[in-house]
Amino acid sequence: MKNISEKHFMACLLLAVFFGSYLPSCQKNFKDTAPAITNNSSKQLSDADSLKYLMYRIMQVSYVNGGRDSSNNLPTYYWYNQVPKLDPLSSAYDSADMLLGNMKNYAINQATGNPYDKYSFLDHGEVAGEIQQGVAGDLGMEISYAKDQANNYFLYVLSTDKNSPAGLVGVNRGWQITAINGNNNVGYDGGSGPNVTRVINAVYKDAQASFTFKKPDGTLVTQSLSKAVYQINPILFDSVYNVSGKNVGYFVFNTFSSVTNNNAPTITKQELDRVFSKFQSAGISSLIVDLRYNHGGSVATAEYLDGLIAPASVKGKVMYNYLYNDRLTANLRQAGLQDKVLFSGGGNLQLNHVFFIGRSGTASASELTLNNLKPYMDVKLVGDTTYGKPVGFFSFHITDFDAAGNEKSLADLYAINFETRNANNQGGYFNGLIPDALASDYINVPWGNTADDHLVKIFKYISTGAYARVSSSERMAKDPSLRLSVPSTIPSLRFNGMVDYRISNQIKEAAKRKMK
Repeated sequence: MKNISEKHFMACLLLAVFFGSYLPSCQKNFKDTAPAITNNSSKQLSDADSLKYLMYRIMQVSYVNGGRDSSNNLPTYYWYNQVPKLDPLSSAYDSADMLLGNMKNYAINQATGNPYDKYSFLDHGEVAGEIQQGVAGDLGMEISYAKDQANNYFLYVLSTDKNSPAGLVGVNRGWQITAINGNNNVGYDGGSGPNVTRVINAVYKDAQASFTFKKPDGTLVTQSLSKAVYQINPILFDSVYNVSGKNVGYFVFNTFSSVTNNNAPTITKQELDRVFSKFQSAGISSLIVDLRYNHGGSVATAEYLDGLIAPASVKGKVMYNYLYNDRLTANLRQAGLQDKVLFSGGGNLQLNHVFFIGRSGTASASELTLNNLKPYMDVKLVGDTTYGKPVGFFSFHITDFDAAGNEKSLADLYAINFETRNANNQGGYFNGLIPDALASDYINVPWGNTADDHLVKIFKYISTGAYARVSSSERMAKDPSLRLSVPSTIPSLRFNGMVDYRISNQIKEAAKRKMK
């Protein structure tokens, strides 16, 4: 084995584990120190067994040398000390996913009796593309069933991305889907029924499908949609309203895709800057951020959005704190971690109130954004209890080497690595954030329509200091055309979580400096 300095070796290890790639000067030396994983009989493990082994060790033993090194006690899993010692190569685990599923069951939330970890998963590049690069490769259409007053179910479009195949042909929120590929059997028949399975396949899995839509005006249109790669535009709608003589800004933010990619501003940053410039020019005194279907994304984007919303007086103050497991906490500098994030500055708005619209799908970076502002602003949540995810990920790209020394990509590991709390140490909302006012999600009410129940109640609060008290049953009795969203009927396949790519980049830069 070729001898290399410990300084150079550690730099290579950090780069390889966190990013699955490294500088050319590292490549040969790292391969020399990271041979293919073998069992006790020196037989090379299969890719599936290597993935189980390396995943387990990164979570429970140490991330150093891609999980191969036992000399550094640096497990990364937030709840590692509640998981008993396991044999990752046991035949009891057919796959890494099965092993991970077992490991997630040990840390128990005493308030509910259920495991804390309903979040950790393995991925094969889709998340990094969606969140870090702001790219998707689908129809760009989210769907759900909704019900009328008599509990009859209908299939509707929840939202579309403006740049996606669905968005480009005009498909929008509130369009009813009456047939798929000419088959009008699209009614709800349970989570695994043939109708629902056919719907999920057509919208999220198949390369191409034909949809017949019933538009809000009652006309029918059939569109053939094919999957395509597109740049995500996370702002689905924005407007300024005058409420009792006060200007109120409103926008729908659908995902926390990164504000930069390779140090260049993304569409996400450009759109956020555009909308907030519009709000500043209008002199808004209240802001409404609609996150009802936002499952999260990049923590750096949450920080950027908080900086636009918060007053200038927050500059230099704590935005939020990180909590890690005891081993990482004791070795923050060695691991390249930080314990808090400060506001680099505030925005240019003079806001009396900031309202967030949230529901059961509102998760992670969405909840982080709201929670970070609580110590500094009058923050209100309207809608329903949020998902409950005060924890997040680093991304570990797991690789192995074949007998010839060629690197092979196995998977990206997203296992919970940290928890966040705001400047007042508020957090721990594993059961979700409780709304200040309940509001119903009528799926056939277009974005920004003043009949939206969330806006009805928020506008009433801005005008009178109290929320409107109209129940969904009362509204639906008065207007039988309303369709109430039933979010549990169609699971979203979008990423659910928050990822800190910035800290990973800091580790990468620290490793580069060590190599000089």
